[in-house]
Amino acid sequence: MSGTERRQASAIAQAVNQKRMTALAVMEDTLERIAAYDAIQPQIWISRFAPDDLLAAARSIDARVAAGESLPLAGVPFAAKDNIDVAGLNTTAACPAFAYRPARSATVIERLTAAGAICIGKTNLDQFATGLNGTRSPYGAPRNAFNRAYVSGGSSSGSSVAVAAGLVPFALGTDTAGSGRVPAAFQHLIGFKPSKGRWSNRGLVPACRTLDCITAFTETTDDARLVDSVIAGFDAADPYSRPLVDQPLARRTIGVPRRDQRVWFGDGESEYLYDRALQALAGLADIVEIDLAPFQEAAQLLYGGPWVAERTAAMAAILADDPEAIDPTVREVVEPGKAMSAVELFNGIYRMAELKRQTDLLWDSIDMLAFPTTGTTYRVAEVLAAPVALNSALGFYTNFVNLLDMAALAVPAGIRHNATGFGVTLIGPAGTDLALLDAADAYLAVADLPSTPSLDLEGKMQTVKLAVVGAHLKDMPLHWQLTSRDATFVGAFETAPTYRLYAMADSVPPKPALVHNTDGAAIAVEVYELGVAEFGSFVVEVPAPLAIGTVTLSDGSSVKGFVAEPRALTGAEDITALGGWRAFIARKG
Repeated sequence: MSGTERRQASAIAQAVNQKRMTALAVMEDTLERIAAYDAIQPQIWISRFAPDDLLAAARSIDARVAAGESLPLAGVPFAAKDNIDVAGLNTTAACPAFAYRPARSATVIERLTAAGAICIGKTNLDQFATGLNGTRSPYGAPRNAFNRAYVSGGSSSGSSVAVAAGLVPFALGTDTAGSGRVPAAFQHLIGFKPSKGRWSNRGLVPACRTLDCITAFTETTDDARLVDSVIAGFDAADPYSRPLVDQPLARRTIGVPRRDQRVWFGDGESEYLYDRALQALAGLADIVEIDLAPFQEAAQLLYGGPWVAERTAAMAAILADDPEAIDPTVREVVEPGKAMSAVELFNGIYRMAELKRQTDLLWDSIDMLAFPTTGTTYRVAEVLAAPVALNSALGFYTNFVNLLDMAALAVPAGIRHNATGFGVTLIGPAGTDLALLDAADAYLAVADLPSTPSLDLEGKMQTVKLAVVGAHLKDMPLHWQLTSRDATFVGAFETAPTYRLYAMADSVPPKPALVHNTDGAAIAVEVYELGVAEFGSFVVEVPAPLAIGTVTLSDGSSVKGFVAEPRALTGAEDITALGGWRAFIARKG
């Protein structure tokens, strides 16, 4: 493999057009990358063109360039989610019983191909684009490219991993409830969700036909602009296509959820990263807290109201003829739509119109929204254990966007300690797509984000980081409980300045109690990394009144660590001013 670094479509196209690189060389490199990554995650693909056919397509691009053509996407390889028709490959929507061979490609594929791009193949997805996690496919579950214990995000799972892993510079996904944004957030990508009707949906297997948007995953905003410049435009063959509109954004005010309405599902690290993102945005515009209630009510209508019936309508034939071919969780989601009445549907439409009027009025006082893309992320095992509840959590900040006819752009906003990404989504009225890209550029220029972590080719098998504050420190009496479990020393750190430290009374050996308190200080800790099983066996041995909870470090990241029950403070000495347990032991010395 020539490298796992991501590539940019604009740079490839420029080099091929200027004859500094051939499309053939780009394709040879692409095939090498894909072959190497097949050993790691073959399940990101459902089908691909034969290598000889792809090399022939690349030679054809070189011939066009040699003949004097300047192609916007000359020689750029890309992938397409397997609910988008590509001539020559089956469309399956991740359901083998549904598969068909399309007579022609979708409009978006035809436009990309005409511009010189080369489709490598079709990527995996949550079946029938029903899900935000990436685990609902008979072809396997694509996993996060940076930590394969975690979900890739869905339903555009394979497309997001193909870009995150550096296999292709861009990939097409789709988005009904967040499927083009959630995977982007988890894997440090740009997720461009255009306004409804900006990109043609002809040749797309519908999920909710009135809401669906084809989307793009890219490494940069420039590449998102480039792909949009090729694809966007009216298509009379799509009854939901709209004439192209580009509206500016003043970007003087940015709306964010009220703090009391922000939901993090227990993920303090996401909360911290969102606050950091808002600090950066505050340097660009006024931050205004808004009421999230109408957005959330709209979101509930997607899966808890009559819009479920639109998914049912899209799957009516296979639900009737071969229901067992459908993933059980997907079937559980869509089957209730069969019982929806026309009365329920119209009442839902009326309520949605009222909610849209409420939210549209916000544009009189704010210019755009900046929401978390998701409030948390999950391990694959967790989602498989609770597939509906955890999937719903992933859509908390995304489900309403298409229902309320908005444009959205997911952008990176930080890295969790487990290497997965956190993101924010910039949201504006329909037609503000290019303006959102400009706003993203302004944000990214001041956000001071860390570099994207190295790609995980070793699997990053699931481990837990544990902060110790007292008797488990190196050279302390209980340190052997870590070394006996092959714990790896990560480093010496300090907590956030929101803790107090106490020396417990009558503890043998002497032990401290770390207690969260807003009137606190930074406390010295050591962080170790253990396997999940080893961590579990360690926790079992922790005696009351101590416990293992979540500790926030000074850089805002969160790790597991020792905390204490209130009874630990009975007769305890407050030693916060010493800054750590070692200083206390030295004082006793």
